[in-house]
Amino acid sequence: MLKIGLLGAGRIGQVHAVNIVAHPQSELVAVSDKFDEPAEKLAQMYGAAVRSSEDIIADPAIDAVLIATPTDTHADLLEAATAAGKAVLCEKPVDLDLKRALDCLARCEPHGKPIMVGFNRRFDPNFAHLKAAFDQGEIGKGELLSITSFDPAPPPVSYVKVSGGIFRDMAIHDFDMACWMYGALPDKVTAIGSSIVDPEIGKAGDFDTAVTTLEFSGGRIAVIKNSRRAAYGYDQRIEFLGSDGLLAAHNVLENTIEKITAQGATKAKPEHFFLERYAKAYQIEWNCFIEGVQGASPLPVTLKDGINALVVAEAAALSAREGRSVDVAKEILR
Repeated sequence: MLKIGLLGAGRIGQVHAVNIVAHPQSELVAVSDKFDEPAEKLAQMYGAAVRSSEDIIADPAIDAVLIATPTDTHADLLEAATAAGKAVLCEKPVDLDLKRALDCLARCEPHGKPIMVGFNRRFDPNFAHLKAAFDQGEIGKGELLSITSFDPAPPPVSYVKVSGGIFRDMAIHDFDMACWMYGALPDKVTAIGSSIVDPEIGKAGDFDTAVTTLEFSGGRIAVIKNSRRAAYGYDQRIEFLGSDGLLAAHNVLENTIEKITAQGATKAKPEHFFLERYAKAYQIEWNCFIEGVQGASPLPVTLKDGINALVVAEAAALSAREGRSVDVAKEILR
């Protein structure tokens, strides 16, 4: 039974708390948050103690921490937790600044503690099956990967201003998926963006609609489409074209009922948002973290994976800003 400290009691912290408590080999013993009310509510719900992040990290009786705090705290908490001998599951991204993330990696690695970054989409059963089928050679050589990721509605502009932008905040999940599918970083990144959903997002210096093309070695391509608004729900799809066929993972719908009449056919919309769409993925993610900490299997998403996704996000942001393609090795990893 691993004793777990949860740092951050906001929306995503609450999702993780459910899975920590439900797992037979983890116990939620402490919760921290900069706001008292959510921490107290969550702690009371699950019989945990409210403590500061510093106290949780320093407590030798706590085996691991889950970091679900604001992004600008992730690197500091990762460094402190690993130095204190804790295993860590940290929400994405590692940091909004690539240099800071690389510094974090350099400081955490010598401690040798398990670190996993929360790219939950890898654990979606449909996406995982698609990846496994590709790795088993079912469509031959991968040639063209297409990822669609549309939110049902844009976030508040107040959030946009501190989010790091659509590439570091939203598309970073898709960049991780593309690198995971192909098993490599892209050589070149080309991105375009616009602000057509909410003009205030544009005034804040960000995009709400974007397309990014990733060019991998051997001519392999990934195309990622992002939008902050899909009026019909949370649109999450992958198509992978290979030399011998196509793999596709479609949207998860609100229900499986389809009505067919003389007037036509109708079926349910996609799940509304990530809380519903990826509920199962979060459960599997936590189970994989527990197995990794216990040594039963390798951690499937490392701190280096988290930095690779940030590398692509950095390249995409530069490309969209300057209207040109970006050479990842020469301009981002130099």
